Amino acid sequence: MIEQSPREVPPAGPVRLRRTAQVLTPADVQRASARIAHEILERNRGVEDLVLVGIHAGGVPIARALGALLGGIAGVAPPVGELDVAWYRDDTRLRPLVKAGPTTMPVDVTGQTVVLVDDVLYTGRTVRAALDALADFGRPRAVQLAVMVDRGHRELPIRADFVGKNLPTRQDELVEVGEDGVWLGEVDGR
Repeated sequence: MIEQSPREVPPAGPVRLRRTAQVLTPADVQRASARIAHEILERNRGVEDLVLVGIHAGGVPIARALGALLGGIAGVAPPVGELDVAWYRDDTRLRPLVKAGPTTMPVDVTGQTVVLVDDVLYTGRTVRAALDALADFGRPRAVQLAVMVDRGHRELPIRADFVGKNLPTRQDELVEVGEDGVWLGEVDGR
């Protein structure tokens, strides 16, 4: 296992979400996750040479859940890693760096099919940063992307291979994915 300590970054203030609508219930998220797991198995013809990598912080629990689902379906679970992309972002002047967690790769990704997993796909900048970070751990045979929510508004030519829910949003809206489902909201100014 390759492990990398997170770099020290200045703390960022938390963004408080004022929830306005529940988009997916926990049961909906479970169904979407099961569908994504089946799609991953179908596309890759099993879990051989497959590695799931959750992008900190929102993609990690989803990657773990997908790993467990794949293990239940295929009989063997693929390895699951975690990736902190804070230092690989290209928009650090626009948003503060957030210390998310340690990066861990359970295996060498060279020659493997890596499924990057995140909670929300928005501009594509996090995925771009994840691709750069992933390159530090080897050269995968292929990289696929699984997200729970694709909200549009792309700034880079990035598209998810596996999507739980396409959710067109306004740019000033926020999407929160958690144990209690998927919520739409706005910044709480209190």
